[in-house]
Order: sequence, then structure tokens, then C-alpha cells
Amino acid sequence: MSKSTILLVEDEAGLRIMMHKMIQALGYRAFAAANGPEALQIWQDRPGQIDLLLTDMVMEGMSGVQLAQKLRSQVPKLKVVYTSGFSVDFLGEDCEPLIEGENFVQKPYCRQTLASTIRYALESTDSFE
Repeated sequence: MSKSTILLVEDEAGLRIMMHKMIQALGYRAFAAANGPEALQIWQDRPGQIDLLLTDMVMEGMSGVQLAQKLRSQVPKLKVVYTSGFSVDFLGEDCEPLIEGENFVQKPYCRQTLASTIRYALESTDSFE
């Protein structure tokens, strides 16, 4: 079984570095971006290589939901896990239903929560199109 590759998008530098290291320690390949446009560049530079998008929902310029929609317009079955310091109830953006532990991780979170959510999303056959 090959390693899954995760595109991490987090606008807070310290958290992005910590999450990147955590994802790699869990055994995944990871690319990290500070924002939507940076993530789109990584996506374009590595066609067909990204298995999961792990993105902050609230970012300057392009939200995580907008980024996911752009990437899913190219790869409809792309797995996505959203993160946010805001509660699911507050977010209410126009996207698929957010379910903690399946496609959403509430900040702050521990390594075990992140690991189980990523694993669930990668193994899930559900599609929220």
C-alpha cells in the first residue's frame, strides 16, 4: 500500500509547521501551503498526486471551502478534511455537511484526533457531491 499524500493548507505559520510535522510523523507524505493560491500552485505542480486536502476553513482571500470546490471541479472524489477554531454551527458556509471526526476537526485538537479523522476520510467511500 502506498503512502497517501496530503495537501495541508493553514494560514497560521506556527500551526502549519506543527501540523506538517505531525502529518509526516503519522506516515503520510505532506505538502504545506499558507493560503489558497499557494495550494493551487502545489496542486498544479503535482497533478494526480494529492489524495486528501486538509484545509483551514477561514483564510484571507480564498476560504477552505472555495479551495475545495476548485480542486473538486477537477477531481470530484477528492477527500477533504476541514479544520477551524470556530464551531461547526458558526461556520455555516455553503459546503457539504461538516461532521466532526469524519470531515471536520475542531481546533485545537490532539494528534490522535487528527490521525483518526484523516484515516476515516481516506478510507471513506462517501461522496458529498
